[in-house]
Amino acid sequence: MATTAIPKSTFEFFSELEAHNNRDWFNDHKDWYKKEHQAAKHFIAELTRLMQSHDVIESHKLFRIYRDVRFSKNKSPYKTNWGVIFSREGAYRRGGYYLSIGPGQTFAGGGFYSPNKEDLELIRKKVDQDPDSFRKVLTDPLFVQTYSELQGETVKTAPKGYTKDHPAIDLLRYKQMYAMHQFSDAEAQKPDFLEKVNETFKAIRPFFDHMTEVLTTDMNGVPLYG
Repeated sequence: MATTAIPKSTFEFFSELEAHNNRDWFNDHKDWYKKEHQAAKHFIAELTRLMQSHDVIESHKLFRIYRDVRFSKNKSPYKTNWGVIFSREGAYRRGGYYLSIGPGQTFAGGGFYSPNKEDLELIRKKVDQDPDSFRKVLTDPLFVQTYSELQGETVKTAPKGYTKDHPAIDLLRYKQMYAMHQFSDAEAQKPDFLEKVNETFKAIRPFFDHMTEVLTTDMNGVPLYG
């Protein structure tokens, strides 16, 4: 039987872990962790299968629960959510999907979290050249209904080479471009959650398609890759 919802016990586990975020508690409840981890893997596998109907997913990765605390002020050793990335196949499928599951931390979406210098420069050149094509995607009713608006870290004033009164300065400021849809804990436990996440991912596909064109062609629309 397909796993279509997140068990209530998953949220209970993470709530308890947040209250007792230490190795002794975690080791004492390792079997509980393994049970929830297995449930998450089943859900993710089923979601990946659904996603293949509207995209080509090369792989997915469920992040480990262990935090890297070396450079963090927060020394809690464990994460209190599942984090999953879904990678699209090939150079002509840009953008990545992300899913988080945890108490108050359940959301789905995707985008471009760490574009390299060359990609970011090309994005800004394309925005400068044709901002309306970006706005058309970002104001599409389904995108707005699902995600409200684009998110991501921005520069404070204007990126190098552009003035702060540029008509598309709101888009040029982005250093990241992504969108996320928040779900309540209760929504994640309902039988239709799997399909809702899948539909949420489908709603960002036009943005991915536009950004793929932006990042795989030069300023004249000539493909950058053979």
